[in-house]
Amino acid sequence: MEISDWELVRLCKHDDRQAFRELVERYQRKAVAIALGMLHDREDALDVAQEAFSKVFTSINKFKGESSFYTWLYRIVVNLSIDRQRQRSRRSSFERHQSGGEDDGDWIESIPDRDGLDPSDQVADRERGQRIQAAIDELTPAHKAVILLRAVEGLSYEEISQVLQCSRGTVMSRLHYARKRLQARLSRDL
Repeated sequence: MEISDWELVRLCKHDDRQAFRELVERYQRKAVAIALGMLHDREDALDVAQEAFSKVFTSINKFKGESSFYTWLYRIVVNLSIDRQRQRSRRSSFERHQSGGEDDGDWIESIPDRDGLDPSDQVADRERGQRIQAAIDELTPAHKAVILLRAVEGLSYEEISQVLQCSRGTVMSRLHYARKRLQARLSRDL
């Protein structure tokens, strides 16, 4: 029988490193997926996930259990991802200014090939994926987080509100705005 998150957290609060290891194994893929969805860089996503678990380890005694462990972890991952985006944005603006160059924006390599698809269909899928990702990247970090948490992770409005520490109404509003922005942008591109 699988031990609940609540029990693992309780054990972690008593310095049980095996319990912490179990939480990491349980949620590391999802933490990396959220960070990757926001950052589009595997190394940055792995760094953010590692930093998130480090924060969990050092702050586990402060976790009050007012939300699920999963929600608490995701809040940390999203906040760290937003911080990383801001750092990269400032750094790249400075580097472009220093070099006088332009950002090529080629951060996405490709959508994985799918067996049995015609090569022209694969190219079309790849291009469509790039346009969708570019449209998502134009969203503010808060709107991008809502889209990813809802569409990619499948979280409920209530879970998203806990992760982002905002009201359910704010989540619904941000999601509506983000979808409208994506729809407007993609209707031009697709």
